[in-house]
Amino acid sequence: METTRCGYVALVGRPNVGKSTLLNHVLGQKISITSRKPQTTRRNLLGVDTAADCQAIYVDTPGIHQRIERRLNKYMVDHATTALGGVDLVVCLLEGGKVREEDEYVLKLIERIDGPRFVVLSKIDLLADKALLLPQMAQINEKAAFDAIVPVSALKDDGVAEFREQVFKHLPFRKHIFSEDEITDQSERFLVAEIVREKVMRQLGDEIPHSATVVIESFQDEVNITRIHADIYVERDGQKRIVIGNAGSRLKSIGQDARQDIERLLERQVMLHLWVRVRKGWTNHAGHMRRLGYD
Repeated sequence: METTRCGYVALVGRPNVGKSTLLNHVLGQKISITSRKPQTTRRNLLGVDTAADCQAIYVDTPGIHQRIERRLNKYMVDHATTALGGVDLVVCLLEGGKVREEDEYVLKLIERIDGPRFVVLSKIDLLADKALLLPQMAQINEKAAFDAIVPVSALKDDGVAEFREQVFKHLPFRKHIFSEDEITDQSERFLVAEIVREKVMRQLGDEIPHSATVVIESFQDEVNITRIHADIYVERDGQKRIVIGNAGSRLKSIGQDARQDIERLLERQVMLHLWVRVRKGWTNHAGHMRRLGYD
């Protein structure tokens, strides 16, 4: 009989509810980018949490939303809902003390899922009165039977250990799929592109929140340095001017912030070169999306 536990765990919820932040704190390492803007995560990302005999393979998903305005929105929602099939545990994140229409929509989606289901009440550090969690938990229990409801503040590391313990307990007995030192299945090129995109969203989220994407054109490891050339794509000429900034000041700032995180990721010195290019209407054009990596 197998003595180790291993399984896939889907993290789902509406946009900006804290899925990526929770994953990063569970792993103790940043692999999923975050920003204050909804829909920062655009495709499913695996994060592997291995502890002794247990291995949880988390699937961080884009936020599920009902308003599908562009092809990019549909792409993200399709990725998220696809993750609901073929996993061993579904974790639905709701913001502690708040229930929105989109939360209700996600809860209805996972009510039909067979197997263990959790609810995580996230961002509880933002609640002045934690007693507000009790009626929310009672309301959730009235809707469907969940195996666990866990209040968590990932930023304060409150409840994260309890969440991990609950996840490990509900995984099936199975051989581990990843080696002990693996933390994701994504390439360094993908993670670097995501870091650059995160800096664009954090610095320019109000001006171009969802019109930017990043493509790594070259990635060269040399003896003492890694040289990276990346293109930032936007949809309009005006957005290009915003990303570049006055005399290139904004692009320089984005590059400096990104390079620091990339060096931490790669654990070596990095030379990062950024260019800004326009691909008109790419977020609503199937061909452009494919060429930019959204297959």
